[in-house]
Amino acid sequence: MEELFSYIRKFAELSEEEEDLIAVGVQELTIQKGEVFVEAGRISQMIAFVKEGVFRSLYYNKQGDDCTRYFIYEGRFIGDFQGFVNQTPSNEYIEAITDGTLWVIDFNHFKTIESRISVWPVLIAKLHAFVAENKLKVASTMLSLDAKSRYLHFLDHYPGLANRVPQAMLASYLGITPSSFSRIRKNII
Repeated sequence: MEELFSYIRKFAELSEEEEDLIAVGVQELTIQKGEVFVEAGRISQMIAFVKEGVFRSLYYNKQGDDCTRYFIYEGRFIGDFQGFVNQTPSNEYIEAITDGTLWVIDFNHFKTIESRISVWPVLIAKLHAFVAENKLKVASTMLSLDAKSRYLHFLDHYPGLANRVPQAMLASYLGITPSSFSRIRKNII
C-alpha cells in the first residue's frame, strides 16, 4: 500500500494517524479481465488505486461501437471521480483489460476521511485537477498528430503498455481502424 501513499503525498502531506485512518478502510479487490469497474448510467460507490493490471475508459458511439478514451494502469487512481464525489451517474465505463488488483475506498469511508482529515478536500481537488490536466494534454496532443505520430507518441509516453493492450483497443484509442493500425505497425517495425 506504500505506492498508494507515495502517490497521495504528491498532493498533500498527511500525518501517520491520517494515513492510518485512510488505510483502515482501504480494501483489496481482485478484478478479472473483462469485468467492469465503473458502469455508465450508474452511480459509482467506490474509487480505487491500481496495484496491478490495465484498465480502459470507454463509451459506446451511436453505431454501438466501443471507443477507448484512455488507459489506466499501475500507480494511478481509477474511477469516475466527479460522479463518485457528487453521487451522480457515470458517463463512461471502466473495464479491466487484464486481471487486476485494486485498493478500493468506498463512498462511506471516503466521507469519513473527508470529515476527519482537514486537507482531504484540497488533496482531492488537486488530484482531480492533475488527472484532468493530463487527460486534456494527451487529448490535445492526439488531435494535432496524424495516426502514425499518435502511435509513436503512445509508444514514447507509455513504454510497454502497447504489449499489454489488445490491438483493436489501441486502434480505437488512436482513432483509427484495426486494419490501418496493422499497416502502421508493420511500417514501423
